[in-house]
Amino acid sequence: MRERLKSFRDAINGLKILLVEEHNARIHFIVALFVLISGFFFKISLIEWMIVILSSGFVIALEIINTSLENIADFVSPDKHDKIKKIKDLSAAAVLVVAITSFVIGLIIFIPKVIRFYLEF
Repeated sequence: MRERLKSFRDAINGLKILLVEEHNARIHFIVALFVLISGFFFKISLIEWMIVILSSGFVIALEIINTSLENIADFVSPDKHDKIKKIKDLSAAAVLVVAITSFVIGLIIFIPKVIRFYLEF
């Protein structure tokens, strides 16, 4: 049981490291918080909640993987290297693709609700 609790503490520590050291991760967390608050405000459906939570979680999880890959790359090759740059760029591109996809999902879910809100206002 202690080992299980330790692994959970280690994962929480990883989140702390991410939030302290990674500017983009803080932005992702702030956007996710804003989206969650918006979900409550606009009373999104259960399916919409699942999609929003999945999308937000995927962006943050991929940011964690990207940060991990960047740290490994920097450890393995502290000097600039074309192959390491390629790895880091591809990893960052994965985060960008998921972030853009999540943004589009957010637009699809929230734009009709915002329009409806202003029309009823």
